[in-house]
Amino acid sequence: MPLKNLILRISTYFVLFFLLSCGNNEETENDYLVFRYNEHGNIPTLDPAFARNPQAIWPDNQLYNGLVQLDDSLNIIQDIAKSWSVNDSTHTYTFNLRNDVYFHQNIAFAQEGLHSPTRYTRKVNASDFVYSFDRLTDERVASSGSWVMNYVEKYWAENDSTFVIQLKQPFPAFLGLLTMRYCSVVPKEAVEFYGNEFRSNPVGTGPFQFKMWEENVKLVFRKNPLYFERDKNGNKLPYLDAVSITFLPDKQSEFLQFAQGKLDFISGLDSSYKDELLTTRGKLQPKYEDLAYMITGPYLNTEYLGFFLGTNTTEIQSKTLRQAINYGFDREKMVTYLRNGMGIPATHGFIPKGLPGYAEIDGYTYQPEKAKELIEQYKTETGDAKPEITIGTNSQYLDLCEYVQRELEKLRIAVTIDVMPPSTLRQMKSSGELDIFRASWIADYPDAENYLSLFYSPNFAPDGPNYMHFRNATFDSIYEKSLTISEIGERKILYTKMDSIVVEEAPIVPLFYDMAVRFVNKKVSGLGINPQNFLVLKHVKKSK
Repeated sequence: MPLKNLILRISTYFVLFFLLSCGNNEETENDYLVFRYNEHGNIPTLDPAFARNPQAIWPDNQLYNGLVQLDDSLNIIQDIAKSWSVNDSTHTYTFNLRNDVYFHQNIAFAQEGLHSPTRYTRKVNASDFVYSFDRLTDERVASSGSWVMNYVEKYWAENDSTFVIQLKQPFPAFLGLLTMRYCSVVPKEAVEFYGNEFRSNPVGTGPFQFKMWEENVKLVFRKNPLYFERDKNGNKLPYLDAVSITFLPDKQSEFLQFAQGKLDFISGLDSSYKDELLTTRGKLQPKYEDLAYMITGPYLNTEYLGFFLGTNTTEIQSKTLRQAINYGFDREKMVTYLRNGMGIPATHGFIPKGLPGYAEIDGYTYQPEKAKELIEQYKTETGDAKPEITIGTNSQYLDLCEYVQRELEKLRIAVTIDVMPPSTLRQMKSSGELDIFRASWIADYPDAENYLSLFYSPNFAPDGPNYMHFRNATFDSIYEKSLTISEIGERKILYTKMDSIVVEEAPIVPLFYDMAVRFVNKKVSGLGINPQNFLVLKHVKKSK
């Protein structure tokens, strides 16, 4: 690097450090409105091109914006795009961009000789979206979100404020897909400046900007003073000064920190503390009412057991026995006693509450006599007098699998449970090494097509989400037809038909439709809840 450029980078680094620092060295975290939460899983990267799971999506939601976003009711609303239009005949989406969106202040934008509040940043333009989308398809980047672009024919910047996307064919859920963090805008300057270290030096446009990261210890974001969104009264967002994320490795330790007032919220219900926090009726225990409040809502997550139909195992190949298993246990009791009522028994299809198509069909309810009849029918059909199955799971869901085990053994189905680490379970599930596996499906985008894609035969794992290797020609035909229809009412009819096929053929055992549950410190207000259980902090307030 030329000496002049080196000196420039060093000098601008110190100037930028001064600009983004707290200002008063004597001030502590207690002097700021800091929202504190724990991530018990590791955050692998802060590059949105790899935002494949909640561990990465939650912090990325604070750092980045895309063309469009979802509100808490799953309506698609403006983000950096202030408006858009769709040409159905050419499958073209035209987005008109805001002209007041700046990237986070960062040394990557340093311009020699320029002195202004925006010296270390610049405005977002349509070419930035071209660059960001290019990264998704770049084999050198190897983004886990490259599949998002499978529907796209081409895209271009018509001018600085107009970005256009043309699809290969109609895809009604495309706008919802664009709300994913994969589709966030990032600046070329920062990606090139940091190279492989962009993962730990993120630069976006979001309400908070990166401050520091001691991996597996602490991650801190600071308020973005140039953030473009305002509340309904015209006040600048965000309200908080900072976000602080810790990395305690287990949920019990996380709960203890929350109970001591050292964390501002915890998400979800873990067996290690569920009875401590909740009554059997799903209400907050009285002793915690002065510390916290609870908010709940539908969560686009279906918990299920999957049958790998690519196996030669007699029990798995038998639709009769698969149906018997579905009838053989009480989902209502399972949710009441193992989840303290925090969930909806999956007595319909695979589509969860919160999406069009939910509850349109009857699924499996607890019918032990019907289950016994089907088991006897299975024995007659196969000559197998002692059916045996093995369920693969991780320790977090052992209680659910043990409940199913006890109930099925009452019906004379022998059940073995194989407990393994989550990473092993994912790998073996993907490679077809487990006859039965416990799994969940959380919506990538808010459309029932995302759930039904698990049963489309071209989506066989490991290249797609069809971990069951389910194949049904009628289902495939209806699925392909649904992709060509824009009107939601017509699509809903097709979704219901596909869900009915899944129930009849029983490649899965739906357990329950999840609920999002959050326990929030009473000093915090404005923390909503949404069916994707994403963490959105720009509207959150906190009292000292």
